[in-house]
Formats: sequence, structure tokens, C-alpha cells
Amino acid sequence: MKRIGVLLLLSVFLLATAGMASAKEYRIFLITMDQMDQHWVTVDAGARKAAEELGNVIYQWMAPDVKDDAKQIEMINNAVAAGADAILLAANGPTAVIAALREAAAAGVKIIYVDSPADFPAEQTLATDNEAAGRIAGETLRKALEEKGTTSGLIGIVNVNAATMSTVLRERGFRAAFEGSGFEILETQYGEGDAAKSKDIAANYITQGVVGIFGANEGSTVGTGNAIREAGGGVIGVGFDKSNTILQLIRDGHLLAAMAQNPDVMGYEGMKAAVAVLEGKTLEADYVDTGVSVLTKDNI
Repeated sequence: MKRIGVLLLLSVFLLATAGMASAKEYRIFLITMDQMDQHWVTVDAGARKAAEELGNVIYQWMAPDVKDDAKQIEMINNAVAAGADAILLAANGPTAVIAALREAAAAGVKIIYVDSPADFPAEQTLATDNEAAGRIAGETLRKALEEKGTTSGLIGIVNVNAATMSTVLRERGFRAAFEGSGFEILETQYGEGDAAKSKDIAANYITQGVVGIFGANEGSTVGTGNAIREAGGGVIGVGFDKSNTILQLIRDGHLLAAMAQNPDVMGYEGMKAAVAVLEGKTLEADYVDTGVSVLTKDNI
């Protein structure tokens, strides 16, 4: 009987040890463009939720205080030095981080892009179809202008910078929506996603007599809405992203619409994809479109 008891205890110990071995913990970092936008906070929330559900992830969100290539490169290097198994990355620009990513990959780190990819191979990209969404924003603005009898005039674009691929594609789609029309789109101005800088840019556009303004991300959109509010209206604004401030600007009539992405899905599915790759599984798709919807006063 004693021998049987010892064998049972040994079996239990071996099973427990095998279970512990199979539940290997993975160290995964989310590195976004900055900490300013509610968009990134929501990406973090999605990634954190997935990590908690998985139960075998040591998770950390790191981001520069402002959009800055050098600071984002430092974050990537710090994650690798901290023993990252995988990095979920929203690249500030397509090329600036390539060397850092090359070193990360050489160290065995798996790369998953969320929202904005770099020009470096990754396991998967989870993002909005930004060019299509930008076109929807343009069509929304053009329709609103034409419905009020405006078929020509100047239109301004407040973008982040000339390098961030996601917002570059949004602008491309937006411009395409006005091809063949009587509207003239002015030279794009860049506010680095900062609401205050974007407000000044939008105010200058309004001084030039624009009939519409497009904000390409959260900060650009907030700045655009605030400038229109201070000018007393008369200009139609459309933008990107969903935040409490943007929703209020829409409710108050200072913005017509905003293209709402699904940043929680990016973070959640990105985390699941990272763990799947680390477990040796094959992902079904290289690119996942996480969708977009048009927010207006009628549906918020």
C-alpha cells in the first residue's frame, strides 16, 4: 500500500510538472506612437484583456510621451533588453525603426503590428484599411457640402506627419474622394498629432476661407473641432478616431463625423496572435482589417 501511495504521489508530481512546463510564460510588450491619444489607451486595454484571459503573459505597455522616432527606437531596444518574446508595435514611421526591429528579430523577438506597420517583415498586421476609411471620410464631407449647395471651395487637411503610414493612407483616400469635383484641397499641414498645434493649423485654414477640414487622427480631429467651435461654425469638419472629446464635438455640432476604428480589437487580437506564434502555431492571415464605422450625431 505504501508503495502504491508513493507511486500515486510521484504521478501527481510528474503531471503537475508537465502542466507547469506547458504553461510557459511569455514576456510581451506593446509599443505605441505616444501616450497622448485615447486610441492607444484602448489598444492597451484590448491587449491587457487578452493577456489576462491567456494567463501566461507578462505584459507591459511602453510608449514615448510624444511622437518621436528616436524615443520609439529606445523603447524597442529596451523591450529587447528586458527579454521580450514578442512586441506589438504601432510604428511611428515606416523606415525609422527598421534597424531596431532587425536587431529584435535577430534576438528571436516576434513582431506583430497594430494600427501602423513599418517596412519590415512581421508575423501579422492588425489595422484599419486606412485608405478606404480615408475615402469614406472624404465622401462624407463631400456629400455634406453638396447637400448644402456647396460644389466648390477650399478644403484643408490637418495630418500628423509625412511618414506615419496609417495617416498617409488616410489622406490619400480622402483626396481620392474629391477627384473630379470642383473642390480644391490645399497643401497638407502637419501638427504631429498635437491638439493645440492642430487647432492653430485649422484656424489658419479657416482664415483662408476653407469650406471643410479633415483631421487625420485623434489630436488632429480635436484641434480641428476646437478651431471650428471658436470660429463660430460655418466650416464642416470630419476626422478620425473616437474619444470623449471628439464625441462631444460631434454632439455640439462642431464636427460632422469621425471615422471610428476598433483599437481594442487591434490590441486584443494582436496579443492572441503573438502568443499563438510563440506557441508555434501558424496564423491564418498576414493582414487583418479591424474595421471602421462612421460616427455622427445620429448614432452616438
